[in-house]
Amino acid sequence: MQNAERDFDFIVIGSGFGGSVTAHRLTEKGYRVAVMEMGRRWTPENLPSTNWLLWRWIWRPRLALRGFFNMEPFRHVVILHGCAVGGGSITYANTLLVPRDSVWESGSWAGLADWKTEIRPHFETALRMLGVSENRILGPSDHILQRAAEAAGVGDTFYRTQVAVFEPPEGEPGGKTCPDPYFGGEGPERTTCIGCGGCMVGCRYNAKNTLDKNYLYLAEKHGARVFAETRVVDVAPLNGKQDGSEGYEVRTEKSTAWIRREPQRFTCRAVVFAASALGTMDLLFRLKQKGSLPAISDQLGNRVRTNAESLIGVRVPRSPEDLSKGIAIGSGVYIDQDTHIEAVRYPEGSDAMGLLATPLTGGRPGWRRIFFWILTIAGALLRHPLHTVRCLHPFGWARESLILLCMQAMEGHIDMRLGRPWFWPFRKTLMSRGKKIPTFIPQANDFAAKVAQLTGGTPMSMLTEILFDVPGTAHILGGCPMADSAEHGVVDHRSRVFGYRDMYVCDGSVLAANLGVNPSLTICAVTERAMSFVPPAGDP
Repeated sequence: MQNAERDFDFIVIGSGFGGSVTAHRLTEKGYRVAVMEMGRRWTPENLPSTNWLLWRWIWRPRLALRGFFNMEPFRHVVILHGCAVGGGSITYANTLLVPRDSVWESGSWAGLADWKTEIRPHFETALRMLGVSENRILGPSDHILQRAAEAAGVGDTFYRTQVAVFEPPEGEPGGKTCPDPYFGGEGPERTTCIGCGGCMVGCRYNAKNTLDKNYLYLAEKHGARVFAETRVVDVAPLNGKQDGSEGYEVRTEKSTAWIRREPQRFTCRAVVFAASALGTMDLLFRLKQKGSLPAISDQLGNRVRTNAESLIGVRVPRSPEDLSKGIAIGSGVYIDQDTHIEAVRYPEGSDAMGLLATPLTGGRPGWRRIFFWILTIAGALLRHPLHTVRCLHPFGWARESLILLCMQAMEGHIDMRLGRPWFWPFRKTLMSRGKKIPTFIPQANDFAAKVAQLTGGTPMSMLTEILFDVPGTAHILGGCPMADSAEHGVVDHRSRVFGYRDMYVCDGSVLAANLGVNPSLTICAVTERAMSFVPPAGDP
């Protein structure tokens, strides 16, 4: 089949940090590109005003919930992730940090390239494209974090985060609309940030630098076609060439449909899987098992990492200050060499996540910890009944809570496999296995207690940690690890899939180490590097 007979040169599955970078760089090089995105397209006009509007916040289309945020429970972890045109950028906290150099020296990607030298210019490109600058809007939560760091003797590690937000000049109010400030007029007009704290519920003020305003915007402007609400159900080599040397057939269906699935068939020369670590693993497992892509490495699903995270916090009932104001993640500290804590917030009125908050409880994981948890709540109700009730009910949670996101650059992983859970044997789903992930980090718990003392609040943690001994994470990595061969990984150091021609994986699933920081920027930089090796259209 000649190029002219194919529908596209490249089909990119997913429009997140890997998919959007891929689409932009390939259209720049003259390729005909399609982007298949399972989620919906969101704009400042149609985003929900609060996360209590569950049908417009949560993504569970089979339950008629067609939002952009999802929580996937597994035996080892609860994974928080986004699903939309622009991927997780619609709901992420827009914090973009460069990891420490040591991450390139561990994991299966160590030694595959001169990473420290090669990756640096790609980080610089990603920072420029995403409009990253130092946060200038410090809210009450950031000031509390700074005071707590000083009290803990680590005040010198406090820093303002690097954020992808169009902020006003120092001392000026936000809310001013300006022509494109980033791409010389090639991009959309923007409005300066007002510091409402609403980044993770979707920015309704056109200030957050989501992918649909930079990489993906430019890709579409220069010819890429984005198919929203489109789920890829099959990818198979064309013309019986099992290595994909004749191109690929991609079959899709409408992701939000219950009955009329509107199946479609597309052909292309090359495929890029960029559906997030979870989405790519799930799809590749299904394609391998059904025989469409049988040569995918058996290392698929191995070495899945959670960035060694813990979500804790402090609630201050009737707080004199509105703790929801500021950037979603405006500051951070290092409480030791490997442990990093950021101050996180939701906007006032978006209290749905408060349903998962419960008083911080000590004790070993298991039923004994549940017993301690019951005693903790009972004792608190006896000593301070009104204060405890105010901490437990969700209303006012965003205004009164300082969320502490703790991450560690520590090695550790689980594995994922496609199987049938005992409670629902009718359909295969991703299932986790391996050693248990620690459900709390002692240093972080001690720090939360110090914050509570400073504010007169109550330290909190996630209910899933107490009841099910399962931590939460927004940063799932790995599963298609980079390596030197198919015996050790799924892709090579250029993100090319072993065993197939013109097939790539460009998302968090290829990252081969716990970064210890938010991974979005690293996904962009690694994808920028991978795409730099693709020759312009028309070259041999």
